[in-house]
Amino acid sequence: MDLSALSLRELNARLQALKVPTNETFWRVQNPNGAHAVAVGIDAPIDVEVAGHVGYFCGGMNKCARIVIHGNAGQGVGENMMSGLIHVKGDASQSAGATGHGGLLLIDGNAGARCGISMKGVDIVVKGDIGHLSAFMAQTGRLVAFGDAGDALGDSIYEAHIYVRGKVEGLGADCIEKELRDEHRAELFALIEQAGEAHKIDVSEFRRYGSARKLYNFNIDNAGAY
Repeated sequence: MDLSALSLRELNARLQALKVPTNETFWRVQNPNGAHAVAVGIDAPIDVEVAGHVGYFCGGMNKCARIVIHGNAGQGVGENMMSGLIHVKGDASQSAGATGHGGLLLIDGNAGARCGISMKGVDIVVKGDIGHLSAFMAQTGRLVAFGDAGDALGDSIYEAHIYVRGKVEGLGADCIEKELRDEHRAELFALIEQAGEAHKIDVSEFRRYGSARKLYNFNIDNAGAY
């Protein structure tokens, strides 16, 4: 599918119209040239290879598909994804994986601010750094950064798990460092293995962060402040 000769609307319409089961299981998108909303709303277990950089919301609302982006991705890659895999071979801009409910978002490079904002079950693995306010209001799911994390990590977090290998510039409201127990090591190893890096990286190099569970609970002792 060549986007220099085909409209984005036609591409997405064809991908969204696929019925399960289908024998049209491999799609290659050429000349994306930074287009927004490439391969959104897919609801079939297919492979989509995007040969180049994409703009905003690539792979949004993905369900079941495996989408590989051979380049960088703009804001909101994998936004509200339900399942499947989205693999960004380059860097991702802000709000990667926002509100994601399931599946795996894998980013080989760095991710910008608000990575995993309001995540609701998606797993996000970033092999580089993540920007400020990552995992802001994250409800559930796992966010893994092989590099550093910006300021206000996990601000107003609920029950998501955060693992950072590098330094953390600062923690957000109600986010604290937590013990890395055996069950967390196993969870982290499984995610690193999915990222293809289990033979290179030791889980003991990571620190775990999560909710102190104080921000969103009513405390009668503080009733006068509410």
